[in-house]
Amino acid sequence: MADEINAPTKGSGAWGQAFAAVVLVAALGAGLWAAGGASSSGSDRAPATCSGGEPENGSNGSKHASRQASGAQLCEALNRSDLAELLGTPGEIAKSASGNDGSVTLAGGKETETPSGRVEFGTYTVTLTATYDRLPVAAYAALLRDAAQQRVLGRSAVLYSDRTISIGFRLDGGDTSSGPGVPARALAVARDAKDSGGSFEVVLWREDGRVPDDAAVLRVAETILPTVPGWGAGG
Repeated sequence: MADEINAPTKGSGAWGQAFAAVVLVAALGAGLWAAGGASSSGSDRAPATCSGGEPENGSNGSKHASRQASGAQLCEALNRSDLAELLGTPGEIAKSASGNDGSVTLAGGKETETPSGRVEFGTYTVTLTATYDRLPVAAYAALLRDAAQQRVLGRSAVLYSDRTISIGFRLDGGDTSSGPGVPARALAVARDAKDSGGSFEVVLWREDGRVPDDAAVLRVAETILPTVPGWGAGG
């Protein structure tokens, strides 16, 4: 038995190379979880609730520093009752929702926390990722192709095209395979008004392979980002 999922990359250029291996491992786990819960379908299905990720940030022994969001918190911020309406597909019910407290180790051994939330509908899949590094969003344009710099919620932002990784895996333990997936649109917004480093990133892709609507990307970002823990603290 085989299955296939799409997982986001961290950009089509240098970011994609740095994050590809991490995304592959995380996506395989998410795919197995989704396959186990995909049996329920139909209009009577209850909306998905968030699973995975740390429930707290900066307290009770959590690994997250103050003003940093956990994967569970990013999932909760993303998994709103009006998310389908923001995407332009009112009435759709989320099939799955999950949070992940990921991180990536770059050259030199520097570890960067990249918690994320993901919500999947029949039409769209949406991810919300926080990256706690020192790279200004304005520098994204030099790393990503076809990146358009703009201002979103009064902060530096970059809107760009990406492509998911399509991962095929066998539930019987057979070899996995990967290749280019579907087109995605991504919006990275600075964590603070001074763009001193780090970002919140919203990524959308469609299950039918069509290019997502930029207006939907912006609606989701402008509505959800102000509710993310640490947004107001960033000024």
